[in-house]
Amino acid sequence: MNPFKGSIAILGSGNIGISLAKGLIKANYALPGQISLTRRNITNLNALAEQGFVVSADNAAVVSIADIVVLAVLPQQLNQLLEQILPVIKPNQLFISVVSGVSCADIRTKLGETVQVIRAMPNTAIAIGQSMTCVATDQADPENIQEVIRMFETVGAVVKINEDLMTSATALCACGIAFFLRAIRAASQGGVEIGFHADEALKMAVQTAKGAADLLLQMQSHPEQEIDKVTSPKGCTIAGLNEMEHNGFSSSLIKGIKLSAAKAGALYTKE
Repeated sequence: MNPFKGSIAILGSGNIGISLAKGLIKANYALPGQISLTRRNITNLNALAEQGFVVSADNAAVVSIADIVVLAVLPQQLNQLLEQILPVIKPNQLFISVVSGVSCADIRTKLGETVQVIRAMPNTAIAIGQSMTCVATDQADPENIQEVIRMFETVGAVVKINEDLMTSATALCACGIAFFLRAIRAASQGGVEIGFHADEALKMAVQTAKGAADLLLQMQSHPEQEIDKVTSPKGCTIAGLNEMEHNGFSSSLIKGIKLSAAKAGALYTKE
């Protein structure tokens, strides 16, 4: 990978921002000294400062010298942040927003129409380089889109989607981590019910879930294709599956994802 030549400011360095910064370094995308990390309490960033990252509580100062700015604060903190950095914005500066429910147009309304804005929605598996990140924009230049894809490929898989699907991506990929974790937890509790110790049951459920996901990724097959391989006539697998379906397993997951998408679209208020 060709190293990035400029500087990157990550504003709001929580789990997502810090994981992205570490991923960029691990993949040789950038050097620690090229990346500035900000948050209100910078004592939480001391370990990263020791690794060579630039650490600051002054958002405007780091934005004034950055080529790429990553907005990684909570939706309710965004408007105040944009007001802080507005005086130092440079024309054609690239902004990457990982803020749920905020459109590219919303950000340009606050910062001016000359800036380039691209949205990215990673999930918490970014911490281990296994994120599913969706990327979207309304009018950013193709080369900037490719740069953002390149950045997030250092921490997992990337799919470019239409911007009107970004709240849907939030529900399926970002919230989805919790949904799959809850399914694994439930499976492990079932394991305890049928005789395993809790630690054994959790290990079995986790590895079985990982194996199921890897089957689909590596075999490039459909879930039902793999399900058919394990469901024999009058067998125990189909009995268990049908019992779960009678109790709403699939429909509850579908309804939960739909509700999360509706909620994700209402997190940010423009005022």
